[in-house]
Amino acid sequence: MSLFTRSRQSSDTTGGGADEDGAASAPADTAGAAAASPSPGATPAAARPGRFGRRLRRLRAARGVTVGTTVLAGALVLFALLVPNRVERLTFDAFLRLPAEGILLAALLLALPGRPRRITAVVSGVLLGLLTVLKLVDMGFYQVLARPFDLVLDWILLDDAADFVRESFGRGGQVLAVAGVIVLFVSLLVLMTLATVRLADLMVRHRPVAARTTLVLGVAWITCVTLGVRITGVPVATKGTAEMLGNRVEQVRAGLRDARVFEEQAAVDAFAGTPPDRLLTGLRGKDVLFTFIESYGRVAIDDPAMAGPVGAVLAEGTGRLESAGFSSRSGWLTSPVTGAGSWLAHSTFLSGLWIKNQQRYRSLTTSDRMTLTGYFRKTGDWRTVGIVPGVRRAWPEGEFFGLDHIYDSERLGYHGPYFSWTPVPDQFSLEAFERLEHGRKDRRPIMAEIILASSHNPWSPIARMIDWDDLGDGSVFHEIKKEGTDPKEVWKDPEKVRTEYRRAIEYSLRSLIEWVERYGDEDTVLVFLGDHQPVPTVTAGSTGKDVPVTIVARDEKVLDRVEGWGWTDGLKPAPDAPRWGMDAFRDRFMTAFGPRGGTPGTSAGTG
Repeated sequence: MSLFTRSRQSSDTTGGGADEDGAASAPADTAGAAAASPSPGATPAAARPGRFGRRLRRLRAARGVTVGTTVLAGALVLFALLVPNRVERLTFDAFLRLPAEGILLAALLLALPGRPRRITAVVSGVLLGLLTVLKLVDMGFYQVLARPFDLVLDWILLDDAADFVRESFGRGGQVLAVAGVIVLFVSLLVLMTLATVRLADLMVRHRPVAARTTLVLGVAWITCVTLGVRITGVPVATKGTAEMLGNRVEQVRAGLRDARVFEEQAAVDAFAGTPPDRLLTGLRGKDVLFTFIESYGRVAIDDPAMAGPVGAVLAEGTGRLESAGFSSRSGWLTSPVTGAGSWLAHSTFLSGLWIKNQQRYRSLTTSDRMTLTGYFRKTGDWRTVGIVPGVRRAWPEGEFFGLDHIYDSERLGYHGPYFSWTPVPDQFSLEAFERLEHGRKDRRPIMAEIILASSHNPWSPIARMIDWDDLGDGSVFHEIKKEGTDPKEVWKDPEKVRTEYRRAIEYSLRSLIEWVERYGDEDTVLVFLGDHQPVPTVTAGSTGKDVPVTIVARDEKVLDRVEGWGWTDGLKPAPDAPRWGMDAFRDRFMTAFGPRGGTPGTSAGTG
């Protein structure tokens, strides 16, 4: 019944009323007289034909707003219940389903009395808003890390993400991104709560219809489950939200249990009781360089679009190093992470433990577990240094990893520009290592952990190789950066991203190969590897975690010690080359270069 009709009925029954502007209307039995004898200055009704039309239009507009708001509220609730948490599943078919959670919530709201019903509607709205936020965060994590957000352990990564945006796109980009996230978060909570409350009120006002509709939908859901009804392969009846939340509860429980499991694993160290003079005896007098190439994953070698160019760089590098007297062997390691989380991979490789999350990393770095680099320092025969251009702030963990001296981005003598996230180009980092440590006279043997960061996401712009003698203080890279691509443009096209990734890997490899060719000698032993696979945009959705690993040396006695590993000759591992968990490397390496040499050590394996 419209407001206009109710107004007419009120006038008929009470003998008087109020018009639209609130003025008192004349009683029904005197209306005719009033019309016949208008007061001076009054406007006859016949002269006001547009008033009722305006009122009708207002009523229609108000009704349209009411209906539209209700439809929007229903759409928001359905979106929260049906939207998947992965971008590739975000299809039209995903929304052609019956959510069990929505049907049960409707039944609950209909059954509750007034105040409890409203409280339940508000709480449900907030929870639906949080659920939607979680799904959106999951989308981002799947796009970068190929896994969902961990409710217990991943909060620190949000801060890292903000830093990455600032370093890649500037302070303005970071502010806009953070502000946008905050606005989206608050908007989802408020809108989802208002939507749930509105739908609850609507159902109560139309209880019989709402009850029948809920019953029909419930029967339809049960029928679809029983018959296995699908639309384009997607089940019509779903309880995906409940299953997702159930998985998250189990994830939290597993995370809490994992702390105890990791503590037990970390307590086992086959070399803890080995005297220092019996550690790494097969490498005494050698300069041992453990070099991580950021995001150097198996995709760079196996993917058809990259295999040719990257393979050519590796083949050329193998030949050039052989001409310089070096030999090499290559295999595969399985990283604990993919897409990002380099520090977890580094600590896995060096500690011999499977560091798959931040909880394990914190437990490790606050423990007395000896790392591979720490064992080198324990012998007293090596100066241990870190070349870590990606570090821009205090890094207390450096002491845990057994490094006597750390050269971060501020201590390499670089006065050139950042290349998006990358503070220092790889070629300059390696030249700085030569200038600061390796090229010094009358020094002890060096064990160095070197991080090459030029192949870090977003791979745009990237540096290019120049004459080593022209590096200077790095100022030359200002002009080189101008030649590069714009990351904001590159990331609009996945194929451009893949191309820039490949070029970045080629640059990192060339930098390292040329450094060995230029500065390596009889005492140089280089182990280089990728820390993890790149993001799914580059891997085309593959969740594989394998990375190449290579050992290079001029002294044949060094490579004789790893003959039993079965690795491939050269810088490129064969597809069927041995594949170990990254946590297995520490013990195998220390066993191979210990007093007995050549016998692979044991490892706890991945877990």
